[in-house]
Amino acid sequence: MRVALIALTLASPAAAAPCGGDFGEFLTVMQAEVVALGIPPEKAAAFFQGAQIDPKVLKADRSQGVFRKTFLDFSQSLISKNRLTTARDKSDSLDTIFTRAEAEYGVSRGILLAFWAFETDFGQVQGDFNTRNALLTLAHDCRRPELFQPQVLAAAQLFALDEFDLGTTGAWAGEIGMVQMLPKDILERGVDGDGDGLILLKTSQADAILSGARMLQHHGWRAGEPWLTEITLPADFDWAQTGLDVEKTTEDWAALGVTPRAGNLTPGLPASVLLPQGRKGPAFLIYPNYRVLFEWNKSFIYVTTAAYFASRIEGAEPYNAGEPDPALSLEEMTALQDKLATLGHDVGKIDGILGAGTRAAVQKEQIRLGQPADGWPTRALLDAL
Repeated sequence: MRVALIALTLASPAAAAPCGGDFGEFLTVMQAEVVALGIPPEKAAAFFQGAQIDPKVLKADRSQGVFRKTFLDFSQSLISKNRLTTARDKSDSLDTIFTRAEAEYGVSRGILLAFWAFETDFGQVQGDFNTRNALLTLAHDCRRPELFQPQVLAAAQLFALDEFDLGTTGAWAGEIGMVQMLPKDILERGVDGDGDGLILLKTSQADAILSGARMLQHHGWRAGEPWLTEITLPADFDWAQTGLDVEKTTEDWAALGVTPRAGNLTPGLPASVLLPQGRKGPAFLIYPNYRVLFEWNKSFIYVTTAAYFASRIEGAEPYNAGEPDPALSLEEMTALQDKLATLGHDVGKIDGILGAGTRAAVQKEQIRLGQPADGWPTRALLDAL
């Protein structure tokens, strides 16, 4: 039955219920789509019974202020001595599960532990939003219906498999369980790690860890390869060579004076130099596996912090924080994005968040103005613009 439902999910077109408008009419269309997937009508009706819009979900979706923090602020708020100790203890106590994840899916335990820690504090804080209502709220909202309507269909199918109940709670965006996966990922890539015949990411550590590993493998995780290495750069380094858009082999970077703070660079890998807070802050070399992590979370700051924490779990030393130039205020960042957009740069939504588009635009303007092109927005750049 589970295989048949997954096949139907993969073969079905994207959901096309009209966003906005009357919520009851929206539910009627979504229910018809669920029935069209082969779910018994009475089961489909039960899934939608009593569903309602959750205003708190919409509020959370509009105010993701945590990602306006700098890398240093964000990483220092999430990574504590206690959290690091707990992660290493979990690595030891669940060694059999992590060894299986590494053997079957090639995903390092450090990465899985980092996401487990950040997403739910190792399963302790999984979210208290009703998942069905959260998904329906976001599927009905016109901001991202193409993302969330398929998630509603997947949740309904998990419900038909007795792997989702109407009281299920999780994050405001509909992620479920210890590693916070969306229903479609659970349906298509969930793993029954404990062999009980069900995939339950809220209660089974084995299911959660192995499902997360399988998801990363699906998105291109490369077994046996690193994801991030802290590095030291020479004072006369060409800062315009930094950023996610510039990729060279590790040998080429070494020839330009890039050296690891500890150990050796892995030969033969494509890599980029990453400066989360400019040339005066921490510096990292990132590899293809780092880019895979954006399939789990789209935030640059979150992904970089998780990648760094994973390296700490596996024995890396604390980063050299340096003395970065002060971060711009929210008002200054918004003004900067507005100026960059006026100059023709694609910075995405003007929201005060230093995302990949804004970083790339900052670097281009730094090059044009003859400033150190490290992608870190400063007051000097804002004044010059």
